[in-house]
Amino acid sequence: QVQLKESGGGSVQAGGSLRLSCTVSGYIDKDTYSMAWYRQPPGKEREGMAGITFVGVTNSADSVKGRFTISLNRATDTMYLQMNSLKPEDTAMYYCAAGPRPMSELLRPRDALYWGQGTQVTVSS
Repeated sequence: QVQLKESGGGSVQAGGSLRLSCTVSGYIDKDTYSMAWYRQPPGKEREGMAGITFVGVTNSADSVKGRFTISLNRATDTMYLQMNSLKPEDTAMYYCAAGPRPMSELLRPRDALYWGQGTQVTVSS
């Protein structure tokens, strides 16, 4: 059973930074699976932010390119999302997910098979 657990959320002022972490437990086929970060703002649909394969190929949504950076520590199976220059519109519940490799490219929520419980990020102006 794959389990994902996020940490690192919190409250920050606009322009600040946060780093989210996602630890993976259980077996994942690293040749065919990928990881990704999604977020769900209050009252809105969940959206993909950034994805990464286990060989390090990354993809990011246009809305966060240049501000958010996804990375993966393959030794510890820990995924990170470094978020800089945060804006109030980045306020959301952030989720990590695992799914077959197209997930990290397409960043569609429906492609994820496993989800973490989420971590709240609140950015104040």
